[in-house]
Amino acid sequence: MAKDHADQTLDRELEDLPPDLRWHEWMRRIEAVLFASASPVTRADLARVVGQGVSVDLLIEDLTVELADRPYEIARVADSWMLRTRPAYAVAIRAAADVRDQDMDLREVDVAVLTAIAYHQPITRDGLKDIFGKEISRDMIGRLHAQGLIGTGPRSPRRGAPYTYVTTEKFLIAFDMETLQDLPDREQLEDAGLGEG
Repeated sequence: MAKDHADQTLDRELEDLPPDLRWHEWMRRIEAVLFASASPVTRADLARVVGQGVSVDLLIEDLTVELADRPYEIARVADSWMLRTRPAYAVAIRAAADVRDQDMDLREVDVAVLTAIAYHQPITRDGLKDIFGKEISRDMIGRLHAQGLIGTGPRSPRRGAPYTYVTTEKFLIAFDMETLQDLPDREQLEDAGLGEG
């Protein structure tokens, strides 16, 4: 309900402003929404703060240029955007702020399971067992799920309809990807001795 009320009182069109100031205000609104959000914001949500028919993509492009000399940037995650600190400032942030709780503390085997899920999703625990040649513990799956890196996918159409696992938006954010298309080519991984081959 609060969202409906906010939509009714927000002047989206800004017709009283000249076009260049209107565009600038829409950019500021998008920046404010991204700044305030703890998770990526969809195009549809951003479109609710700008004029009808205005291109969110063009506003994002212009805002990206405007933020070029700032310590943060706009990152695209699937069909959403978020603000994030530029990697060059990671050391400074760790030195000044308590960010230990944000570390994922992933072990090598965790990363291997995440990689298998990313490349083969939706995949069952039996599918993971086929890849690794051993049972993947429920504890590991539970830990990756609790960290928000994987979620439950559609039930498998096999007997017993086991759960499948898929990667999440948090997985994309954690590994700095826009989509799963950004995963390294499997043949390149195999050539480097990192794949299943």
